[in-house]
Amino acid sequence: MRALLIVLAAMTWGTTGATMKLVAAGSPMSPLAVGFLRVAIAAPCLCLAAVWLGGGIRMPSRGDRARVLAAGLAMGAYQACYFWGVAKTSVAVGSLIAICSAPILITVLAALFLGEPIGSLTWGALVVGTTGAALLTVGPHGFGRPPPEFLTGVALAIGAGLSYAAYAVVVKEVVRRAPPLSVAALTFSIAATALLPVLLLERPAADARSWALLAYLGVVPTAAAYVLYLIGLRMTPVSVAGVLTLAEPLTATLLGVAFFGDRLGLTGGAGAALLLLAVLALTVRR
Repeated sequence: MRALLIVLAAMTWGTTGATMKLVAAGSPMSPLAVGFLRVAIAAPCLCLAAVWLGGGIRMPSRGDRARVLAAGLAMGAYQACYFWGVAKTSVAVGSLIAICSAPILITVLAALFLGEPIGSLTWGALVVGTTGAALLTVGPHGFGRPPPEFLTGVALAIGAGLSYAAYAVVVKEVVRRAPPLSVAALTFSIAATALLPVLLLERPAADARSWALLAYLGVVPTAAAYVLYLIGLRMTPVSVAGVLTLAEPLTATLLGVAFFGDRLGLTGGAGAALLLLAVLALTVRR
């Protein structure tokens, strides 16, 4: 039962890119504004979850406050890069590159800053994952020159993966000393505050359907999914949980292909398979 909660959380995460596309279809709102509203809605929900399920929000120690601040800024950067990346590529390509590059980049950053060793299996996964990302980039357009906007979107998706990897590495030590829900509530609140200047650039305007989708984006695949994931993780080995969260990129890809006409092509399909294989290998190693 706990494992099903993790799968459910991962599947809801996988709907994020598709929800953004639906919002864009009914609203002139920029991807940056969508990213801000996502964390702005999720932050108070996570604060309430921390109070109800975690007994309150516990402030980190003085030594960890800088880490929490850096993690919150990284989470804000992730929102901006992810939604812009999906907007300039597609739900399938943008989501796959952003989601699957994160664990690969986490491995690299953990080796550089936490001293975690990189074994032969990990090196193999890194090579396979990099190859998969390259094939996924050229797949939808063949081996000719992809459109500049598409390449910009791929770069933004990789930036999203790097931002999330930085978030994970920075909070790794913090969550050992502070309740995870408190850390999530604080970092998402910082992310929302960091993206607050977006309101100086534009006033979010949308129809009722788009506002409902934005509410869904903040509550379900962000706040609620995180709570479900933590509950499921209590009784599920981390290695198993990592495999189960592969439901996220699979869900994103299937939604993109089925409802938004995304086409990976044979080369892109092979690249997606290699990316998923690399993430699976890294998860099993951990």
